[in-house]
Amino acid sequence: MAPPVDPVLRPLVILGNTAGGKSELAVALAERLASGGEVIGADSMQVYRRMDAGTAKPTAAQRQRVPHHLIDVVEPIDPFSVHDWLVRAEAAIAAIRSRGKRPIVVGGTNLYLKALLEGLFDGPRADPAFRASLDGVAAPQLHERLGPLDPEAAARIAPNDRKRLVRALEVHHVTGRPLSEHQTQWADAASADYRFDPILLGLQWPTDAINRRINLRVKAMFEPGKVEPELAAEVCPNGESLPDEARRLDAAGLLGEQAREALGYKQVLTLPDPDEAFERTKILTRRFAKQQRTWMRRFRGVRWIEMPCEDVVSRALDDIAGRVAPR
Repeated sequence: MAPPVDPVLRPLVILGNTAGGKSELAVALAERLASGGEVIGADSMQVYRRMDAGTAKPTAAQRQRVPHHLIDVVEPIDPFSVHDWLVRAEAAIAAIRSRGKRPIVVGGTNLYLKALLEGLFDGPRADPAFRASLDGVAAPQLHERLGPLDPEAAARIAPNDRKRLVRALEVHHVTGRPLSEHQTQWADAASADYRFDPILLGLQWPTDAINRRINLRVKAMFEPGKVEPELAAEVCPNGESLPDEARRLDAAGLLGEQAREALGYKQVLTLPDPDEAFERTKILTRRFAKQQRTWMRRFRGVRWIEMPCEDVVSRALDDIAGRVAPR
C-alpha cells in the first residue's frame, strides 16, 4: 500500500531564464529538503531523446543525484503537445508525493507551467479535413487569413508559426468563435489559486549578465573545443557539437517537424553559413530570454531571488521554510 500523501509536500516550481541555473538549484534543493525531492522537467525540447547538444538538459551527474522525470521521454520524430506534457506531469506529481517526496518542477517552457498551474484550454478536436484544406498554403497567407477572423490571435502569433496559425483557424472554423475569445473565457474562469497549491521560486538575472551566460552557452554548443572543458562536457555531453548533432539526426531522418523548430537546430539546418547560424542562435536565444521575462511577470506569488546570489540554495531554503504549511 502506498504511504499517505503528506499535505505539507507542496510542489516547488522554479522559474527563470534559460542559462540561469535552474537545473542545479532544483537538484540541490531535492538533496537538501528534509523530505527529499524529485525533479520534473518542464521544457518542450528536453522531452526529446537524442537531442542533447542544444537543449540544455540536466547533466548525467545531476540525474544520478536525484530522479528526474519528463526528460528524454519521446523520439524527436514524434509530436508532443502541451496536453501530452500535462498528463505526464500530473501523474509524476502524484507518484512523487505518494513516495513522500516533494515534486520540483523546473524548466523554461512557461506555457507548460501555465497549463500545470491553471489548467489547459483543450478546445475542439482536430478537424483533419479542414487541416488538409490548408496544406500547401504558406504560413504568411494563413496569417493574413487569420487577421480579420481573430485580430488578437493574429497579433500574438508570428507569421511563420504555421502550427499555431492552423490551430487558430481550425478553432474558428469548428466553433465559429475566435481562439482568443475561448482563451479569454478560460483565463477568466481560472481560480485565483493555483492548482496543486505550489511554492513558486524565481531566479532573476540582470539582462546583461544573463545575456553573457547565454552567449557563452551557445558558444559551447557550437564550438565545445573553445570553452572550458567542464562547460563543454555539460553542454555537449557526447562531445558532439550542436551543428554536428543536428546534421546527423537530420540525415538519419530522426528530426520531426516539431523538433526541427528547436532553437539552434533550425538555424543550423536552414542557414548555409555556420557563422551566421551561430550568431543568429545567440540573437534568438537572447530574444527568447526576453520573452521568458515577460511571461514570468504573469505568474503570481513568486519569491524572486536576485542573481548572482552568493548562496542561492540557502536563500531558496529560507524562502521555502516559511511557506511549507498548506494554505
